[in-house]
Amino acid sequence: MKRNKKIYTYYTPKQVCTDQIKDRSFSQSPLKPKLLMERINILGFSEMLDQKSDFKPLKKDSFLLAHSNQYVENVFNKTGNYNSNSLPWSKNLVTSLGYTNASLYHAKRHAILNPESVTFAPISGMHHAMPNSGSGFCTFSGQVISAIKIYEEFGLSGAYFDLDGHTGNSIEDTREFNPLLNKAIPRGCNINPTGRNEEYTADFAKSLVMIGERIKSGEIHYVVFAHGADSHMDDDLGWNCDTFHWVKCAEMFANWVNEISNEIGKPLPVTLALFGGYRKNNYTAVLDLHIKSILKISTIVCGTSFEDNQEITEKYPIK
Repeated sequence: MKRNKKIYTYYTPKQVCTDQIKDRSFSQSPLKPKLLMERINILGFSEMLDQKSDFKPLKKDSFLLAHSNQYVENVFNKTGNYNSNSLPWSKNLVTSLGYTNASLYHAKRHAILNPESVTFAPISGMHHAMPNSGSGFCTFSGQVISAIKIYEEFGLSGAYFDLDGHTGNSIEDTREFNPLLNKAIPRGCNINPTGRNEEYTADFAKSLVMIGERIKSGEIHYVVFAHGADSHMDDDLGWNCDTFHWVKCAEMFANWVNEISNEIGKPLPVTLALFGGYRKNNYTAVLDLHIKSILKISTIVCGTSFEDNQEITEKYPIK
């Protein structure tokens, strides 16, 4: 199945919050898009991506698809439970949220309109947000917002492979708040593997088969692969996989994408995302894990030769 060689990436510096994050925040997630894009450039992998930076942020009313008006106003105005995300508040953070959530939406939209292109939203900090509050370094649920917007625009349903080290609760917690989510992301299509190493990859394999059947039946039309680095056992908040099994998940996903695309006779729309990753002693290791995952998908799905250069990241092994 022919694919574009480059991964279409929705990134702008405007989606990055630099204010107080490095020194005052346990989570570096608001900085991660910038740090990752810089790291990709340093390691010589920029040619792997085709960057799109001129997208517009989501407007405030888009957040109401997944959140109460009161909570949205609290975040924008620094009132009430504005800090339920456990991140230091700033105007920079509020501005970045519009672009971060837009990055995921536009990446998914691009993949649907151009299914031969794998797309990438270098974002994290979404999958714990609830209708009336943030949680776990997450402010707004871009998963829910983008899924509902896509369903409203195209009538298409998606599945999430959430390989973050912590179960993504935002989708299930929002089903009653906005019942349209049940069509945008049908029940059972928010995948969170469990276990350690072989158990984890085996659980993931079962989910791939299940979602594959729902794609072939016409129920699911696109997928998002959110490969959180905090499912790595050396992460400060993680425990699931060693490096071999963590990267194996990306390889499994990439091969599955090719198999399903061949079975349905057309490219399956695919969007990549980052999600969690926390290592105070070596944050570069978090970034390198993400790069390893993207390289696998670029090589297997897009048919590039970047795999030959992967030894560059081996100079910075995950310890």
